Amino acid sequence: MPPPGSQSRTATASGSSGPSNFRYNPSDPDDIFNEFMASNKPYTFDQDRRRFQPAHRTSAVNGRSEASSSSQKEPGTSTSHLEKPPPVEKTLLCTLEELYNGTKRKMKITRNVAKSDRKVEVETEILQVEVLPGWKKGTKMTFPNKGDMLHGYLPQDLTFVIDMKPHDTYTLEGNNLLVSQEIPLVDALAGTTINLRTLDGRSLPVRVEEVVRPGQEIVIENEGWPIRKEPGKKGSLRIRFDVAFPARLSSSQRAAIRRIMGS
Repeated sequence: MPPPGSQSRTATASGSSGPSNFRYNPSDPDDIFNEFMASNKPYTFDQDRRRFQPAHRTSAVNGRSEASSSSQKEPGTSTSHLEKPPPVEKTLLCTLEELYNGTKRKMKITRNVAKSDRKVEVETEILQVEVLPGWKKGTKMTFPNKGDMLHGYLPQDLTFVIDMKPHDTYTLEGNNLLVSQEIPLVDALAGTTINLRTLDGRSLPVRVEEVVRPGQEIVIENEGWPIRKEPGKKGSLRIRFDVAFPARLSSSQRAAIRRIMGS
């Protein structure tokens, strides 16, 4: 028999004809204290069951740690099912010099942002855009999550697409720079030196020593477009000549030409 005033440590299970193992007694302070100290996990008191419950428990289904009901997300707050809109594209117009040498631009953007009260506001932001040497028309650079931010969707990305302004002297063909150069007939026959202003600001003298025919080209290696995949290497500079013929010649000039040309 247990001592007077104490409670039994065995109990009969409901619907059972014999004794069961020790069962928790919610009215016994010793039981409450012992269960609380039996684990090093934080506990919270369950008002419904009148006992301490672990604040975090491990699911028997997937083995993952699950937060108590007080810390679980509300239904509908997960972003895993949200659709991400396609990126919004904006054109970035650059000069040939900017693409050849590289440049940094400050771009002011605007976007629609949905607030917690379901209202949509227009926000502005300044982005630092770096254009690298050797980029070409069609090159894209993406800024994640800098597009619209609307309810029911993931934030939209913002993509800048490079476009190229026409140049007065140079045309880009692949990795080569093409220059159309007109010279008078006398220079085409007797030779000359032309000076080109390069895209990085240098003066490039080109000596023409042979007789030049209309449409003929002179190719200068490693003076073309920077090759992104091969640092330090450039394409070729192609100079295509157009020969300007005189509109008329005097009789003495015709005679001199016949004498010089030997016919």
